[in-house]
Amino acid sequence: MAATTTTATQPIQLSFPLPHAAQTRIQIHLTQHKTALLLFITSTTPDTDSGAAPMGSFVYAIPNRATPTAQPLSTALYTQTPTLDVATRLAKILAKRTAMPTYVGNSVSFASAGAGGSVEEEMEGVRRVVEVVMGVVGKNNGNMP
Repeated sequence: MAATTTTATQPIQLSFPLPHAAQTRIQIHLTQHKTALLLFITSTTPDTDSGAAPMGSFVYAIPNRATPTAQPLSTALYTQTPTLDVATRLAKILAKRTAMPTYVGNSVSFASAGAGGSVEEEMEGVRRVVEVVMGVVGKNNGNMP
């Protein structure tokens, strides 16, 4: 009988406050498979009912192997307009940085952030998610870029 091997690490769940809105937290659920990343993110506030959030967008991105310096290729698998842009950006950034296919489910709302979800707040939130995820991926696999 062949030994079974695990193709993924255990899912990692993390939480951190938005940079300019400490009352709003980003919740991360990350599973690092040998050949792909699976990331779900949502936001919660003290007013949120037990962390329940509506379904957001779900995006798949793959590194562009023909031209590694080019943007990764992506497709929306499930579209919800308010969350699609952030899901797509995260999927492409993570696919490029990890050189792995990446799935991102996003239901984050920046509307409750300090300035009501300004572009700057959204960019800082995306940047922070990338930092946290890359920190976890780097610890789990020392050869990641």
